[in-house]
Amino acid sequence: PLSLFVTAGQVSDYIGARALCDSLPNVDWLLGDRGYDADWFREALQDKGIRACIPGRKQRKTPVKYDKRRYKRRNRIEIMFGRLKDWRRVATRYDRCPKVFLSAIALAAIVIYWL
Repeated sequence: PLSLFVTAGQVSDYIGARALCDSLPNVDWLLGDRGYDADWFREALQDKGIRACIPGRKQRKTPVKYDKRRYKRRNRIEIMFGRLKDWRRVATRYDRCPKVFLSAIALAAIVIYWL
């Protein structure tokens, strides 16, 4: 993970993406699932020079084109979440305080990916 951010459980994915939009690194593509399908998010990515590989929601009237071959590589993101959930403290969310929970996620990510 490049950036970490904690939102409330009932908040949609693209609301959390709004908070992280400014801290996105300089990349060519952004892979995301249908939860990130919003016109404003696609425009913000386009303004930064990032191409979105996000399928459209089912209720969209006009379908959105995306690279299906590249989208299949999104499983790496799901594997990353699975590896973080191997840590019992992260999977069951022992910590009620968001700052402490975020620090537990950061510690798990450091141990898993950088040490």
